[in-house]
Amino acid sequence: MSAYTGFSEVYDLFMDNIEYDMWGKYIISLLKEYCVNDGIVLDMGCGTGNITEILAKEGYDMIGIDNSYDMLSVAMEKRSENGLDEILYLCQDMREFELYGTVRAVVSVCDCMNYILDRDDMISVLKHVNNYLDPKGVFIFDLKTDTYYKKLGDKTIAENRDESSFIWENTYYDDEKINEYILTIYTKREDEMYERIEEFHQQKAYGIDEIKALIEEAGMEFVCAYNAFTREDANEENDRIYIIARENGK
Repeated sequence: MSAYTGFSEVYDLFMDNIEYDMWGKYIISLLKEYCVNDGIVLDMGCGTGNITEILAKEGYDMIGIDNSYDMLSVAMEKRSENGLDEILYLCQDMREFELYGTVRAVVSVCDCMNYILDRDDMISVLKHVNNYLDPKGVFIFDLKTDTYYKKLGDKTIAENRDESSFIWENTYYDDEKINEYILTIYTKREDEMYERIEEFHQQKAYGIDEIKALIEEAGMEFVCAYNAFTREDANEENDRIYIIARENGK
């Protein structure tokens, strides 16, 4: 079972509770706070391109990378429908991505960074970001926290829609700070029969001090951590936090 294959077809359907416009405005405000008012911005782990498109409409020259071809296929369909053909989408792994040049900023939201389970892999992601940022360029990313995953705990979540249904079987391993879930999706086909797809996902919770140390070990500058969608200093009780790091060394 791999992640974000069959789920890509119904991702936007089941994520319609996410206030993407509000998320986008928050990210844009952070970018402008660090004088990134235009230029090339990389959306790392862009998925179906919701945030990518919001930033493109703001005037940024957007690149989106994701390691799921299925998710990118949806993003590219939406790009054409919305007249945003200038967005460049690349199917790449965030641990070893390659760009044609540097960018003014990198953003990564919707807990993409939580999918990096291994310490060395996280260092690799951060080093690649640092390498492709303009001097003093910024990296803005969010993380779900240990507090969030503990609240989610060991439970089963289900949702039924006319077009599709899912069952989410969640387990959180507190000692390892690993959250894993099996996602079973039922999608209606043209012949009115349902197709069953299973996906396996794992995410890791990182503490604020831990992620700060990783950022600095990777050669970047840790700037701050906010409670999501605020300018309040983040703490371990927050469900979601935003981290801002800056390129260092060029």
